[in-house]
Amino acid sequence: MIVPNDLPEIDRFDAAILRALSADGRMPVTELARLIGLTKTPTQVRVKRLEESGVIAGYRAVLNPIRMGLANVAYVEVRLSDTREAALQAFNRAVRGVPEIEECHMMAAGFDYLMKVRTSDIADYRRVLGERISQLPHVASTSTYVAMEAVKEAGI
Repeated sequence: MIVPNDLPEIDRFDAAILRALSADGRMPVTELARLIGLTKTPTQVRVKRLEESGVIAGYRAVLNPIRMGLANVAYVEVRLSDTREAALQAFNRAVRGVPEIEECHMMAAGFDYLMKVRTSDIADYRRVLGERISQLPHVASTSTYVAMEAVKEAGI
């Protein structure tokens, strides 16, 4: 667990590095240095420090799910029949094995989990709900909300 005193200090140069790399993680260091107003060596040192401290957790390709045929987005509230720790852990493990579940968060709400599920269409979602989500350990009930349009979505 990270406590506030363990958080690294982020100055304006670090913040500029993070903004630039979150927009283009493949940006060459020379271009990054020019963009933030430092030379190459101090920029490299800062990037390495941000990586080692865990502020930069990694680099990856940002995929466009719509171009991959996965335009249907549904948000699913899940209520469990058992919320003891063993049941929660069993549910968490099983969720990680369902590729259509893009995100899953334990909630402090009138339900236990909120999932973001991405499928090709509503028929595919119905199949995933019936064959995968409803079969997860300890699922008592679900409620689905289908997104009509993404107004703002990180990563696309």
